[in-house]
This record gives sequence, C-alpha cells and structure tokens, in this order.
Amino acid sequence: MAGRGWHRGEVYWVNLDPTIGTEINKTRPGLIISPDDMNAILPRVIIAPITSKGQLLGCRPVVRFQGKEARILLDQLRTVDKRRLTTKMGVIDLALWHETLLEMLG
Repeated sequence: MAGRGWHRGEVYWVNLDPTIGTEINKTRPGLIISPDDMNAILPRVIIAPITSKGQLLGCRPVVRFQGKEARILLDQLRTVDKRRLTTKMGVIDLALWHETLLEMLG
C-alpha cells in the first residue's frame, strides 16, 4: 500500500465484515469522506457505505454511480483501516453529497 493515495470522494470496494447488529455488512462500495490531510497521515479513513437498496432518507443522497442509482449511507459512517479497501471503483463529486454531510454533523 506504500505510495498509494486515498482521497475524499473516491469510492473503493470495502470489506465491512465483521459487523454487529444492524451495521451494514459484506464487501460493498464505500465513499471516502475523511479529509485528504487525514487520509495522507493516518492508517485509516472514514467511509460511507453505498448501496442500491435501503430506505430513502434525507441523510442518504441518491447519486448515479457506474450507471446505476445508488444511495450514500451517511447515517452509517465508519472508520476503517486502509487494509479493508481493495479496488478503486471511481469518484463521486463532492457537490452531490458534501452539503448533506455538513447538515448532519452541524
């Protein structure tokens, strides 16, 4: 993993197991929401899982990703070790989700 960069807005396959209770599980796309300065230094990132299913909620921005409708689960943020991230899938523009995140945390 040396020399690899992780940036806010990038989407990776993330292994979220093991989980407890109602936490979202299995390997699924995850959007990096942590800031780049943190991503550059720490061995972990903050991600929001992405799914094509689930309830429509104001805290779950709906975006088009890889040709499909997807929900960014900002209500299920997780800090994960970078070793849980595998293949980079793409990028989702901050303009589509960042304001919702700020509203949730404000």
